[in-house]
Amino acid sequence: MNNQAIGVFDSGVGGLSVLKVIQQLLPNEDIIYLADSKYIPYGEKEASFIVERSVIVTNYLLSQGIKALVIACNTATAAAATLLREQYPSLPIIAMEPAVKPATKATINGKVGVLATSGTLRSAKFAALLDKFANNVAVFAQPCPGLMECIERGELITTNTRQLLINNLQPLLAAGCDTIILGCTHYPFLRPLLSQLLPANVVVIDTGEAVARHLNSVLDKQQLLADRSRAGQIKLLTTGALACFKQTIHLLWQSHYQNIEQLNL
Repeated sequence: MNNQAIGVFDSGVGGLSVLKVIQQLLPNEDIIYLADSKYIPYGEKEASFIVERSVIVTNYLLSQGIKALVIACNTATAAAATLLREQYPSLPIIAMEPAVKPATKATINGKVGVLATSGTLRSAKFAALLDKFANNVAVFAQPCPGLMECIERGELITTNTRQLLINNLQPLLAAGCDTIILGCTHYPFLRPLLSQLLPANVVVIDTGEAVARHLNSVLDKQQLLADRSRAGQIKLLTTGALACFKQTIHLLWQSHYQNIEQLNL
């Protein structure tokens, strides 16, 4: 058994959608979640900058004694996962990627839409996913500038967020997509709104559950799972404004967490 914490990071609060699933599947694990909110959004920044921030964040989490790392950010995965695995070969690193493979299996008419940040969609990793899994499927990629920022502010059902989402969904629906990938960890928080805006036959896919299952499998194989008799603790950190972070967490999780700190990183 290993009761060290699991490190999870994202550019903001989006990775909390992944953290929630991890917590449900692995309730005995301590988790340190780091939102690099001071530098949000990653998706609109150069890859070199995202790599730099990912290394800084990972080094900090390692200084806290983590036993595994979850990159709960599609953009950071695309830019930095390979380098992080090279720099920290002994650290189990679980990363995100748009769910192209399951979407190609779910689609009936062979038309799949992707909602994601510009950084994810222009990455070589995303292109490689398409080459590997989407040969017989038409994939329609839709960058969503501004959508993640709405979620960061906790604006899940506002008129502005609704219209922004409608504008981004319209090209995908016009193309006839019957399956839509949520290619940013922020977007699952919009599922209630998506259910109002999408036809009933459209399938929505994200990768949070798959990531949590993979993390569980890796920890189990490496004998790193925590003692099942204990209750895991969650520590939340942000490099941005603490008051805004707390407010958004309350809106997204409908609960108050006491162990929240601001970090100068």
